[in-house]
Amino acid sequence: MDAELLELQRQFEFAQQAKSSIRLSDRNVVELIHKLQQLQIIDFELLHTVSGKEYITPSQLRHEIDTEIKKSGRVSLIDLSDIVGVDLYHVEKQAQQIVTDDVGLMLIQGEIISQSYWDTIAEEINERLQECSQIALAELAAQLHVSSELVASILEPRLGTIVKGRLEGGQLYTPAYVARLSTMVCGAARGITVPTNLSTVWSSLQQMLLDMDGANGVSVEGAFFQSLFNGLVKEGGILGSLRAGVHWTPAVFAHAQRESVDSFFSQNSFVSYDILHKLAISQPKQYLQSRYPEGIPLDTVFVHPSVIEMLDAAIEDAIEQGSWIDCLSVLPSISGFRDASKLLSICPSVQRELKSTKAIILGESCILSNAFIKDVFDRIDKEAMALNHTQPSGQGLYVGSRLVNEPKVGHDLGQLSELNETVDDSSGGKHVSEKGSKKKRGKLTGSSNAGGVENSPDNPDNIPAKAKKNQRKLKDTGSSHVSDSKSGVKKDSDKLNEQNPSILNEEWIMQKILMVVPDFGELGGQDDPHIMLRALATHLRPMLITSWKEKRNALFTENVDRRRRLLDNLQRKLDESFLNIQLYEKALDLFEDDPATSVTLHKHLLRTTATYIMDMLLLNLDMDNKLKNGIQVEESQYLEPSSLSSGDRISLAKSLPGSLSVKGILAVEALEGKRVDTFMTALRTIAEESGLILKKLDKKLERTLLHSYRKDLTSQVSSETDPVALLPKVVSLLYLQVHNKALQAPGRAISVAVARLKNKLEDSAHKVLMDYHTATVTLLALLSAATGDEDCTSDRIQSKREFLESQMPELKSLVPK
Repeated sequence: MDAELLELQRQFEFAQQAKSSIRLSDRNVVELIHKLQQLQIIDFELLHTVSGKEYITPSQLRHEIDTEIKKSGRVSLIDLSDIVGVDLYHVEKQAQQIVTDDVGLMLIQGEIISQSYWDTIAEEINERLQECSQIALAELAAQLHVSSELVASILEPRLGTIVKGRLEGGQLYTPAYVARLSTMVCGAARGITVPTNLSTVWSSLQQMLLDMDGANGVSVEGAFFQSLFNGLVKEGGILGSLRAGVHWTPAVFAHAQRESVDSFFSQNSFVSYDILHKLAISQPKQYLQSRYPEGIPLDTVFVHPSVIEMLDAAIEDAIEQGSWIDCLSVLPSISGFRDASKLLSICPSVQRELKSTKAIILGESCILSNAFIKDVFDRIDKEAMALNHTQPSGQGLYVGSRLVNEPKVGHDLGQLSELNETVDDSSGGKHVSEKGSKKKRGKLTGSSNAGGVENSPDNPDNIPAKAKKNQRKLKDTGSSHVSDSKSGVKKDSDKLNEQNPSILNEEWIMQKILMVVPDFGELGGQDDPHIMLRALATHLRPMLITSWKEKRNALFTENVDRRRRLLDNLQRKLDESFLNIQLYEKALDLFEDDPATSVTLHKHLLRTTATYIMDMLLLNLDMDNKLKNGIQVEESQYLEPSSLSSGDRISLAKSLPGSLSVKGILAVEALEGKRVDTFMTALRTIAEESGLILKKLDKKLERTLLHSYRKDLTSQVSSETDPVALLPKVVSLLYLQVHNKALQAPGRAISVAVARLKNKLEDSAHKVLMDYHTATVTLLALLSAATGDEDCTSDRIQSKREFLESQMPELKSLVPK
C-alpha cells in the first residue's frame, strides 16, 4: 500500500515538473474564466485574491477561516485577511456566516473567539487565582484586550466549575478568602451595640486587612463586605434591622430602646419626643402611636390619658373656687403652649365651662374663671378712674391756691397725655385747632366773652371788632349756651367711642395686673415672657375703656358749668389786669432816653402786674384743660393764685394742649425778658389762641382809670404812716399830676424819678422831695448795715426815722387834695 502511494507521489511530482507545450497568459486565463461564467459552465461564485493572480471559492475561504479558528481558538479578522490573501470585506462576510452557524463561536471587536479558547483562559485564570487569592477583572481585561464586562460574562458561567472562586464587585476571590472575610464581617457586626452606619465598619475592616497583609495585601471593596453582611442577615447569623441599606440597628439596641421607653412612660405617664430622638428613634410620634394606641400625641410630648384626668380635676377645682390655673404647671415641664392648648380642647370640664361662660382661656394655657376676671377688673377699674383725679405726667397738683410739684406715678399719670389729643380734636373747645374761625371761637368762649362785655355795657365802641362779633354771637345764643355745651359733651363722648384712643394702653394694664396678681409675672415662654399678662390686658382693655368712658363722660357733663364759671371769672380778672398794665406801660415812655432806668422800670412792671396776669392766665387755662378732659378739680383751686416759680410756669405751659402750649411757653419766656411790649405781644397771642378777649385801652377808659388810680393813691397817701413807704406813693401822684401817667417805679428808680421832677415843681417843693429822698436812702442804708449790737447805729436810725416822720406832713402837702 505504501509502495503504491509513493509511486503516485512520484508521478504527481513528475506531472507538475513537466513543461506544457501550450502556455496561456494570465490575460487569456481571465478571459477564459469569464467566458466559462458567461456560458454558465462555471455557475458558482469565484473570489479574487488580494494579489489578483488567484481565484478562490467562498466554501474554500470558509474552510480556511475555520481551519485558522480551530488552530488558535481566537483570531482577528484582519489577520485572517492577510493569511488567506482575500479582501477584508469577504473575510468579514464569511466570518459572520461561520459565527451564525456555530454557537460555540463569537465575533467581538473584530475577533472570532471560540468557547474552547475561553475554557483555556478560565483554566489559566483559576491557576492564577489559587496562587494570589484575588484577581481584578480590570487587570484580566487589560491582559486579554477585552472589556471587563466581557470577562465577567465569560467567567460567571464557569464559576464553581473551571474557576474555583467568587466574583464580587469586579474582583475574583477564592472560597477560602471569602470564608475568612465572612468571619470578619460576622464578628464586626456582632460587636455593634448601637445604630451604626455600615460604611464606617467596612472602612475599618479594609484598614485592618491592609495592616494584616501589608502593601501586597488584597484590596477588598466595601460592596463585597456589604454582600457578605446581607447574606449573614438572611441566614440569621446576625440579628437586627437594616435601613436604607447601610444603617444597621442591632437587635440588642432595639430591645434596650423598647425597655427604656416603656419604663419612662409607665413611671411618668408621658414621654418626650426628644428622649426618643436621643434613643435614635427617628419618627418618635409614629413609634409611640403604634406602641401605645391609647396615648395622646402632642407637639413635644406623648401623654397617657391619665394626664387629661388630672388636668381636668385641677381646672374644675380652680373654677369652683373662682380662681385661675396655668395648665403648664400641671403638665410636664417640657410641655409648650401648643401642647396645653390641645389638651384644653379635649378636657371635658373646660368645654363645659366655656359653653356656660363661667371661664375663658387666655394665653393658650391659662384658664381664668369669670369671678376672678371680674375681681381683677373691678380693682383695675378703680385705678383707671383715679386718672380722672390726676394731672398728666410733668404737671403739678393744686393744694389750696398754691401749685406744688407732685411725684410721678408711672403710667398712672401718663395716660391722659394721649387722651388730650383726642379730646382736643373732638371736644366743644375746638378753638385750639380751629383758631382761624372767629365764629367757632366766639361760640366756644361765649360766657367769658359776655362777662368781658358786661364790664362796660355803655362803651361798645371801646370793644375790638373781634369782641363785637363775639358779643353779637352771644346775644343770639343767649341762655342756650349751657344746653349747647351739654350737647357738645354728648357729641364728644360719641366721637371718643367711634375712635380708638390709645388710653389705658396694654402696658399700663399689665402693670396693674401684675400688682394685683404678682404670679402672672412668672408666666410666659422664651419668645414672649409676658404672654399671659398681655392676653389678660388685651381682654380687659375694651371693658376698662368702656367703663372709663362712661364715668368720664359723666365728669364731662358735670364739668360744663364749672368751665363756664371759670372762664367768666378769668375774663373778668383779665379785663381789669390788662387795662392796668396798659395804663402803667404808657408811663414807661417818659424814661426811654435813659436805657438803664428804662430796663429797671420794664423789669419791675414785668415782675409785678405782668407776673400776676401770667400766673392767673396759666392757672385758669390749666384748670379749664383739666375740666375739659374730665379731670375733677376741687373748688378750692378757684382761689386767687400766689406767685409761681419760673419752673412752675413752664410746667403749666407745657401741659396745655396743642399750639396753646407753644404760645404759653413763648409768653413765659417773654415774661422773663426785659421789655413789656414783647410780653404784651406774647400775651395777646396766647389769649387769641385760647379764645379770650384783651380789651384795648382807649382815651375814655384811660381817663376813667387814671381818675380812679389818683383817687385811690391819694387815699393811700393820706392814711400812710410808714415814712419809707410814703415816698414812692407821693412820687407816683406827682407824676400823675405833672405827666398824667401812672408810674410804677421800684426803689432803685425813685432817685431818677425824683430828679426828673426838678423842672416840673417849684424849687422849694423839689428841695423838700430831695431832702426826704436823701433821708430815706440814709435810713435804709443804716437799717441794712445794722447788726443789732451798736448803740450808736441804733441812735442814728432812730434819729433819721424821727426826722422823716417830722417831714411827712410837709411831703404830703406837695400832693394836691
